[in-house]
Amino acid sequence: MDLIERRYLTDAWHDLGASFDVVTPTTGEPLGRAADCGPDEAKQAIDVAWNAFESWRATSPFERAQILRRWHGLIMDHQEELGRLMVHEMGKPLREARGEVAYAASFVEWYAEEGKRVYGEWIPSHTGGKRLMAIRQPVGPAYAVTPWNFPAAMLTRKAAPALAAGCTMIVKPAEQTPFTALRLAELWLEAGGPAGTLQVLPTNDPAALTGVMMADPRIRKVTFTGSTEVGRILYRQSAETIKKLSLELGGHAPYLVFDDADLEKAVREVTACKFRNAGQTCVCTNRIYVQDGIHDDFVAAFADSVRGLKLGDPLSDGTDIGPLVDAQGMAKVEDHVADAVGRGAQVVVGGSRREGLYYEPTLLVGVEPGMKLLEEETFGPVAPLLRFATEDEAIARANATPYGLAAYLYTRDLSRALRVAEALEYGIVGINDGIPAVAHAPFGGVKQSGIGREGGPWGIDEYLETKYLSLGIG
Repeated sequence: MDLIERRYLTDAWHDLGASFDVVTPTTGEPLGRAADCGPDEAKQAIDVAWNAFESWRATSPFERAQILRRWHGLIMDHQEELGRLMVHEMGKPLREARGEVAYAASFVEWYAEEGKRVYGEWIPSHTGGKRLMAIRQPVGPAYAVTPWNFPAAMLTRKAAPALAAGCTMIVKPAEQTPFTALRLAELWLEAGGPAGTLQVLPTNDPAALTGVMMADPRIRKVTFTGSTEVGRILYRQSAETIKKLSLELGGHAPYLVFDDADLEKAVREVTACKFRNAGQTCVCTNRIYVQDGIHDDFVAAFADSVRGLKLGDPLSDGTDIGPLVDAQGMAKVEDHVADAVGRGAQVVVGGSRREGLYYEPTLLVGVEPGMKLLEEETFGPVAPLLRFATEDEAIARANATPYGLAAYLYTRDLSRALRVAEALEYGIVGINDGIPAVAHAPFGGVKQSGIGREGGPWGIDEYLETKYLSLGIG
């Protein structure tokens, strides 16, 4: 696949001499070179975003909706192209990549309509001589930092509500996946998006570029998806200019399987939840707790399911598990498995690295507290399975983490489902559902998994400020 770009986008396409290699994890070969934007390009982008904001905010939400609808259509028209591009950039199996493109487009479709529903309110007045109202207006230029694991969907999940609200946006894509972001921005321009409303600045030095964005008071909103460690840094940096902030950070999702579960369906949901994108998602389950009554049967059935997953070329339609994104990700997976086995866990399925960045889908039992994979997010195709006795025990163990993004449970008892879901300290709870995320529902975490929500009406609120108007009429 012959890509390649040294370009970046502000109010026009620019070539930049400084660049960095983008390597495909499928073969380890260079995929292309991306523009390496720095502080100068960041300053230029802020100027462009501010100037474009003045005119973009003045357009009607109906005009913005028409452009967003055209963008949605173009994304779907290029579904195969974008899917294959993601496969090359980060190794996601092609079937999943096609699904991600549709998921990415669904945010654009949703916010094309939601932008027309940014209503104000009349407020009852305390006196006959006044009329009171509240209106909502765009917060201003926004800066988005997107991750490599969902390079299309995480861009549209942030950009679509921002653009629908009347904000302009600068995107810094992950170093591993700049080309997907640049192609989506190209389609935005093709759809009629005005110059400067959506900018993309790749960089191999994110701290330097981001530092400029965080220090400039014209950047009014920052949205970040990534690690809790980096989220803490951005939280501190945002304080100087009191930016509006949304952070979707690390997770450590438990899956509680109760002994009244439909075994076949539970195994299917846990498998889908754990091994999607080779376990490289912030909401995939990292800890699987199974109640005593079905523990042994679940282990046997789940092992068969894991053995049935096909590891291989992500461009093949039959592949379930592709490569990990890079050597750092592989090293973490190997370290977590070695630590667990060294402390007494047993490998039931998998447990080995294949050639390149491929790691076998793995099931571990005999997992105990204190092992690294119960303390840290593994971000790989490794499923640690633990046993529990009572509902209260399961809830306590599930909540015993500083993270609170997603949690899951499987039961046929409606009362238990509601009790447990309410008790779990997580922003998202899947009940008999291993893949709950949709464009029209809120997505985000509690505790050290972040602040703010993306998706649905909650998502556009992140890009709006409320203004109170008091009118004296005599």
